[in-house]
Order: sequence, then structure tokens, then C-alpha cells
Amino acid sequence: MALEALSHAGQIAKNLIVILNDNQMSIGKNTGSISRYLSRLTMTSQYQSFRYNVDRAVNAIPRVNKWMTRIIFRIKKAVKALVFSNNLFVDLGFEYVGPLNGHNLYELEYVLTKVKQLNRPVVVHVVTQKGRGYRPAEDDPVSFHGTGPFCVLDGKGDKTEALSFTEVFSRSLVELAAHNQKIVAITAAMAKGTGLSDFAKRYPSRFFDVGIAEQHAVTFAGGLSAAGLKPVVAIYSTFMQRAIDQLIHDISLQNIPAVFVLDRAGAVPDDGETHQGIFDISLMRPVPNLSLLAPASAAELISCLLWATEQALPVVIRYPKACCPSELDELYLPIEIGKGVLIKYSSLLNDLRPAVQDSEAKTLIVCTGGILPEALTASRCLSQQNNYCDVYNLRFLKPLNKEYFISLVKPYDHVVFVEDGVRIGGIGTFLESLLQRTYEVKKTAVCGFPDRYIPQGKRQDILEEAHLSSNHIIRKVLEIQKK
Repeated sequence: MALEALSHAGQIAKNLIVILNDNQMSIGKNTGSISRYLSRLTMTSQYQSFRYNVDRAVNAIPRVNKWMTRIIFRIKKAVKALVFSNNLFVDLGFEYVGPLNGHNLYELEYVLTKVKQLNRPVVVHVVTQKGRGYRPAEDDPVSFHGTGPFCVLDGKGDKTEALSFTEVFSRSLVELAAHNQKIVAITAAMAKGTGLSDFAKRYPSRFFDVGIAEQHAVTFAGGLSAAGLKPVVAIYSTFMQRAIDQLIHDISLQNIPAVFVLDRAGAVPDDGETHQGIFDISLMRPVPNLSLLAPASAAELISCLLWATEQALPVVIRYPKACCPSELDELYLPIEIGKGVLIKYSSLLNDLRPAVQDSEAKTLIVCTGGILPEALTASRCLSQQNNYCDVYNLRFLKPLNKEYFISLVKPYDHVVFVEDGVRIGGIGTFLESLLQRTYEVKKTAVCGFPDRYIPQGKRQDILEEAHLSSNHIIRKVLEIQKK
């Protein structure tokens, strides 16, 4: 898209200033030929020295007429052509200025003032250092690209003993790759964030970082799969939105066997509105040939990943930016296509009474994996008040075994669907419609992210804002029970 815009801007040749902030970093370290090209430009200091000396001399002349200005401009352009024999930006129709020290504010102000007077498109190449001014961020710019709470003195963040979904994926993929030589890993400049750093160290020849190019990552995976490999592409849910067209035409349409792992699906703490992974379910469920899974724990993620790498079709696995919850026996059950796992309320209560064991729940909470902890908490609270409530973890968001689901729901009078994705076009509204067509008397409700963007916050804050916290689920259950 950036190259398309540069091509268009160079064609129309209007007064436009493009500031290229070059800090040798994406989120992780830059990769690719364009990054190397920019590095070559920054090493060319001869022209910059010549240009600044000429500008200083010209500014010292009391009266420089327009004729002299044009002559000086042509001389500088000729020298630039010698120094930069090949310049992408010049070839696209831009005047190229730089590279400049992006931390020298006086120099930047001077150059930008001059550039504003040029009636043509200009690229101002500015070199900066990521994390400049804070030593821990300078030493580890990848970790400080987006960070939670940390100690200002040493830059160390909070640590938890529980493994995150990302860490479980990282370890599982490395282990699977040890037994399957065809597994390769792909990321779009997010090796550390997606947990692929260990894979890259262990299997460098089977790891590909394509840079910030999610569209290419998806199509590249298709090509590797067609050549007989088993690509696993790890991308944040919000960034996968850029590559939906490639997922449809280059993967799904040809039924290419590849695995796409969506990290940061659902509520994403500390990363702001742009990073909420709430659209992937609605975007991907309509895509033919695609399987979509939402594991709820470490055990389920390991099982889902193994299952996905064994399939001869495209598979998407989504999970949240969160620590894995405590395991339940039900979550160890083997994967069955289109089916999830039923968690009876009695298995969630520590102080079981005979009366509790003999009572059948009349309410069912159906949820996606990323929101299971909140659903379980709601079930425990309700069941402790003798308002017994079971939980069904879907696992599969597509395909669905509709006949199995309809029979599973039959004993329940009330069904609440809870998903960590947008309500519009989500799995909840689909299943609610299915039940309403099958059972006219059942009372149902759907909880999902609303039709608006959710502001920055902790996971609990985001779920509260979206009415997806355990307390909101409890209220929704009580609400439909009164109908």
C-alpha cells in the first residue's frame, strides 16, 4: 500500500512531504531488501556534507536572485545523481532529502522549512533510534514496543508463574517440529510477540520473517504448502485483517493445507483500540474450506495445534493475550470435528452436596475458548446459589456439528451465548438463530463485543466495558430466566 501511494504521488507531482522515520526496526528487527536498501542510503554521507556546505555558503550571500538559485539547485541535483546513482524515491518522481539525524531538532526544523518551499513531492529520510532517551528501551526495543507495568529504575516488568497462551504455542510448535520435518514457521516482523523466537533459534532454516507484510505471509504460506511443506503462520488477530483477501483467494479457494495461529484474539490488554482481536470470527466464519478453532487452555491449545498440523485443509487457531487458566479434566478430551466439551456445574464446585449432584441444570452457557474463565466463574457463582448452570466450550467455531449441538442443548430451558468477538456476524447469533428455528420455547441471549471500538485498558476493564465480565454474564442469565 505504501509503494502504491508513492507511485501515485510521484505521478501527480503535487506538493507533498513524506517523512520516512528509519530506526532500523519494525516491531522486531527489520528484515528484507528494502530495509537493506535504506541502510545503504544512510551510509552515504558525502552528499549530505556537500549539500549543507553549499546551503551555508548560499545563505551567507546577501542577495541571491532566482537565476542563481536555479543554477545552485541544478548543481546540487547533478552531484546527488553522482552520489545516489540509484535512488528508489527519485525514480518514483520524488526529491530525496536525507538521511538526517532525527534527534537533531534544529536540523530537522531547518530542513523542513526549506522543503516546504519546494512545489513537488519530497521524501525526507530521518534516522532515529527506537527507545531513545530510556536506556532499558534502547537495549531492548522489541519488549518496549508495547509493554505493561514495569519498574522505571530497571525497566523490568511484572512476571507471572502461569504460562501464557503464546508461551504454550511456542513450546508446542518447537516440539512438533522436532517430529515433523515439514513444519516451517512464518511471521510478519513479530517473532518475539508471537512466540516464534525459540523456533527461529532451533530451526533457523525453517523460519521465515517476511517483515510487516501479512498479505505476503499468507500467500507465501500457500506456496510453501503447495511445495509439500506444512507452514504455520503466527500473526496477531488484528493484523490478520490485512490479509483476508489472500486467505480467501490464495488459501481457501484452493483448499491449501496451512495453519494460521491468531495471537491476541478477543480482549487485548494494554495495546489500545487498534489491537483488539474482536473481528476475526465474523470475518473468517463465512470463508469456505476453513476450520476455525478457539482453545480454552494450554491442554486444548496443544491438542488443537497437533490436530491442525495433521489436516489436509486450512486451519485457523485463535487464542487470547492471557495466562492459561487452570486445567479441567474435560479440556483434555480428544478433538472431535465440530464438537466442543460440556462442563457440568458439579465439577466446578468444591463443596459438593448430594442434592447438588442429583440436580440437573436448566441453564447452559455456550462460550468461545478465550472467554471460558469468565463463563466458569459465572457458573460457579450461580450454582452456589442453587441456580445450576452448565458450560459448553465450543472449541470449533467452524465447522459445527449442528445435529450434535441441537441434541446437547435439548435438556436446557435457557441458553446464553458468550463470545470474545463482535456480536454482529458472530458464532453466538448464528447458534441462537439455529436454536430458535429448532426449539421455539427456549429462551436465549447473546453476549459479544458491541458495535463500537473498545478503549485501552486491562483485560478485566475491557470485558467490563463490553459487558462480557462474569458479573455481566450472571446478569444476562438472570435476565432471560425471568422472561
